Formats: sequence, C-alpha cells, structure tokens
Amino acid sequence: MAEPTPQQVRDFIAAGLDCQHLEVEGDGRHFFAVIVSAAFEGRSRVARHQQVYGALGDRMREQIHALSMKTLTPAEWAAQGAPVASAQAHHPH
Repeated sequence: MAEPTPQQVRDFIAAGLDCQHLEVEGDGRHFFAVIVSAAFEGRSRVARHQQVYGALGDRMREQIHALSMKTLTPAEWAAQGAPVASAQAHHPH
C-alpha cells in the first residue's frame, strides 16, 4: 500500500471532521497536524484526538504510522494570534 502524502492525510481528516483550519506536514510515515474545529469545544485533548482518529478510520491503522497533532477550538486558535479567515469574511469593515 502506497504511503499517503500530507495532502491526502489532510483530505482524510477534512472528510470526517468539520475543520476551520487544517495543516498537515509529513514524510509519508510520520505526520504532524494542526487541526482547528468547533467540534472540539468542551472536549479533553484525548477526546479531541479520538475524534481525529475516528475521522481517519482504518487509514490510521493501515496507512498512517504516526500522527502527532495539535487540536484547538477556533477560540483557542484565535487566542494564539492566528487569523480566522472565515470570521473576517463574515464581518466586513
């Protein structure tokens, strides 16, 4: 089975989880993802990771050997100073 690209892993996560922001880097075996989703509101870090693993499904066992992730709510992402494009688009100045 071919090793997935970071873009494929990004697409896999996006298909199963509504994300406001999603970045994936990796070398085909080991990946690092920054995932911002309102679905993480009120959930522990472990529960957030389980949501991502659920979105990846069998691919996590079969194709992705290691995935490190930073999971944030939109508010946590904004608090880090990251721009939220969708919020800017809905509130013109």
